[in-house]
Amino acid sequence: MNRNLALVALIVLAVAAAEIFELHFFRKLENKLLDSFVKRRAAELPPDPEIVLIDVDEKSLAKMQEDAGRFPWPRKVYADLIEGLAAQKPRAIVFDIMFVEADKFRPQSDKAFIAAASRQRNLYFPLVRLDVKDDVRGAPAAELAGMIGLVRGPHADPRARIAVIPPLVLPPKLWRTGSINFLPDDDGVDRRYYLRHRVGGWDLPSLPARVAMDLGFPVPDADDLVLAWRGEAGKFPRVSFSDLYEDFSRKRRTRAADEFAGKIVLVGVGAAGLGDLRVTPLSHTQAGSEILGTAIENLKNGRAMRYASPWWPAAIGIALIVLLYLAFYRRLGSPVTGAALALVTAGLLFASHAAVGRLLLLPVLTPLVAAWSFYAAAALAEILHERRAKHEAVAQFSRFVNPHVVQQLMERGGIEGVGQTREVTLLFSDIRDITTLSESRQPVEVVELLNRYFSLQVDVVFSHGGSLDKFTGDCIMALWGAPLDDPEHARHAVACALDMADTLQAFRRELGAEQSDFDVGIGLHSGPAVVGFIGSQKRREYTAIGDTVNLASRIEGLTKKAKRRILVSRDTMERCGDAFDFISCGTFPVKGRARPVGLFEPRRKT
Repeated sequence: MNRNLALVALIVLAVAAAEIFELHFFRKLENKLLDSFVKRRAAELPPDPEIVLIDVDEKSLAKMQEDAGRFPWPRKVYADLIEGLAAQKPRAIVFDIMFVEADKFRPQSDKAFIAAASRQRNLYFPLVRLDVKDDVRGAPAAELAGMIGLVRGPHADPRARIAVIPPLVLPPKLWRTGSINFLPDDDGVDRRYYLRHRVGGWDLPSLPARVAMDLGFPVPDADDLVLAWRGEAGKFPRVSFSDLYEDFSRKRRTRAADEFAGKIVLVGVGAAGLGDLRVTPLSHTQAGSEILGTAIENLKNGRAMRYASPWWPAAIGIALIVLLYLAFYRRLGSPVTGAALALVTAGLLFASHAAVGRLLLLPVLTPLVAAWSFYAAAALAEILHERRAKHEAVAQFSRFVNPHVVQQLMERGGIEGVGQTREVTLLFSDIRDITTLSESRQPVEVVELLNRYFSLQVDVVFSHGGSLDKFTGDCIMALWGAPLDDPEHARHAVACALDMADTLQAFRRELGAEQSDFDVGIGLHSGPAVVGFIGSQKRREYTAIGDTVNLASRIEGLTKKAKRRILVSRDTMERCGDAFDFISCGTFPVKGRARPVGLFEPRRKT
């Protein structure tokens, strides 16, 4: 079993390693688990109050319809917003609304918007980076560099082209811009934000990176940022667009004159009908402007999540499999091992949750799946092994122990096959004058008679909790005190001998008067004996050996000389206490012993 267990451990480790480093079948589930931790930890953190969202929400769409019409509104609305915000001296005004097509029906509105934008130096607008395959039809990067903030690398291709959609409503000199392309993971969840797009040696910064660079925030030298969220979805500090616009239109304003002073102000759309809702770890319908704001907040405060090296989950998986292997190898038992694994699982999940608080994403699902898979396989193997051991116990003992003992052996999982010294009582019962019986009957009849007699006496042995050791010719050898412990082995053996004598009388009556001389001798002795499986590799039997066995056999041989059917040794008598009456039959010399042996005839108490 241990060799198979090691093989299973190696297979599980190999599959887990392939999953962690190559396959990633569990990545979606792993991400969901980590997302739940991220969401829980984010809810514990208050949003940054210095980044505020002016939200085009459902309320704004309804309230402004009378003055501005249906969305999209005339650009004059945004011009007024810019003027009102600029008066409060915010740190930056960042639009998350595309301004691509000119308003052919309201050109004056566009002019007002351009005029308001030209008076500010802290306005930022989004652009969209088109698919790489569209770059061949894009504009030369060298020409766009100064317009959209392309950064030329040391090996930049002067002939590189890039396809983008800038804020064409504005003149290029006002294109203080960056990309707002979403960067979803394979499962469609937005956990990252671009920092830059690399095109032929040119770097196109994202809108958060552009804002961060201009405001003096350090930008990591990476292509993207794993977002570190703060607060719940929809709880980003915000002001309804219509409320602010309405206040800016008043001669006497009711809102604080420094409400946005020194802050980074985002202008975005959160209304569900405007189609800017995304799937994030916090929600399935989170506004894109909140994702943009989170990216800016991360760069502002130097916060970002990071994934642990894949070697960490690999090391966790190896440690778990090794510990489980040792537990099963040392036979601690699947219930205990399973309980320990459950505690370790809870601990690892807690550790992964705590790591999120330190901005570390530690995947633990794959090593836990590997550990529980190995546990299930090992536990199943253990169950099958125990079942096989029980069946072997039944096969080993059903021939010479009663069903009650077999059941106990099954519950215990078999017996120890190696030799053990146990305190036991041996009973030998031999048929006297078997030769005379054989001369008066046909061989078939003799065999049938003996089988009938032995069947009756074996039932008696079983009824008293004894084990049938063996038949040797016309002799029965029975054992008490093994394979199961029996503190009253001597008393049970003597009671069995008395019942065997009664069974003999009944059997003699069945034979008739012509076999009235059919008799047996029964000898018992108690003491230490070596018990266990003895024999060759091909054939072994559970038996007892030692001086106790030899003396019991010789006591049976003295029954005829003593003219008693049952004789027990002093050791057996003393172990019975006062359970029976004993009549002394004197002492008898026994081969192999220097001193004569005292023998006693047991009788039931009257």
